[in-house]
Amino acid sequence: MQYTAEFEAGGILSSATAQRFLYVLEGELECSSHGSLRTGDYAYFPEGGDQCVSANGGAKAAVIEKPYLSLDGKSSPRSFASCEARIQPEPLMGDPDLEVRALIPADPCFDFAVNTMTYQPGAALPMVEIHVMEHGLLMLEGGGIYRLNDCWYPVSAGDFIWMAPYCPQWFGALGKRPAKYLIYKDWNRNPAADT
Repeated sequence: MQYTAEFEAGGILSSATAQRFLYVLEGELECSSHGSLRTGDYAYFPEGGDQCVSANGGAKAAVIEKPYLSLDGKSSPRSFASCEARIQPEPLMGDPDLEVRALIPADPCFDFAVNTMTYQPGAALPMVEIHVMEHGLLMLEGGGIYRLNDCWYPVSAGDFIWMAPYCPQWFGALGKRPAKYLIYKDWNRNPAADT
């Protein structure tokens, strides 16, 4: 499940039964296990953990919740928090105009990935992609055009896209400012095990 939580002063997001990833879009949140989280900060909470999140003022966060799929020989991931600005951007396939920041560590104990992707004006994915995993995408800044199957959709900040497995997909940034999105995908597990 992927959603946006909007907090008023005193608002609370109580613990979830599934694992949870939270990315602060606006304002500041207090996390019982990680302290203050500000815009651009994020946190991961394992399944069954105590992770109460509250707001002293207005705030907004992108939230991903998913039942955890264990992997033989791997222990469950631990809770952590960080800031997107601390993650070194990597150019996608050597293109400096398309930067990827991996927010979840590249460790097989995690069964999903969350990245931000930033496109300079006019930058685009170098190919149409097709994956075995599902994706959920939240536009954070700017805009562009997104291809899903044979349809083309104009997108801008605040728009959300869910992409099914095996759905052809492509994105190109339009306009005079960078486009950026937060993207979730299933990862490190056999897709057949998720049914």
